[in-house]
Amino acid sequence: MRIVSGKIKGIRFNPPKGFPSRPTTDFAKEGLFNVLEHRLSLYDLDILDLFAGTGNISFEFASREAGTITSVDQNFKCLRFIDEMAKKHGLNEDITTIKSEVLYYVERCASTYDLIFADPPFDYKHYDKLVEKVLAGGLLREEGLLIVEHSARVHLEGLPQYVESKKYGNVVFSLFQITHG
Repeated sequence: MRIVSGKIKGIRFNPPKGFPSRPTTDFAKEGLFNVLEHRLSLYDLDILDLFAGTGNISFEFASREAGTITSVDQNFKCLRFIDEMAKKHGLNEDITTIKSEVLYYVERCASTYDLIFADPPFDYKHYDKLVEKVLAGGLLREEGLLIVEHSARVHLEGLPQYVESKKYGNVVFSLFQITHG
């Protein structure tokens, strides 16, 4: 994995062997950030990274100085890796890690975010519940974006507030947005 852009552009990092996570490919990540840069300003945002895993997406946002990032994962190894990498590359002021099961966190979270990125395991069974809880729970600010990464076998087009999907190989990013007006 490598950081595509920003103050630590080009940094390569690999989690230890046996790491319990599947990182977003560099190809898909580049595509995602191209989409994001055309949709909104990546400056001074409050960002929530659900199923943070390797921290790949959190690091990309922090490298681009996009704002404050909260990285949530239920695996302590993942969070320790994110914390160590953030400290090593001077991103620890921008990234906060929280150990929690994602649906539990979403149900109890009192914060609001401009952008929420969720990258559950590809065999995840609760995409609809995740999207519903994020959108109904008040976590996403008006005009904010929820981005859910999933395999091409999963289709989220029928869920509320769906905007569009972007496909990069076997990876799909489905975008959701709350608009009033």
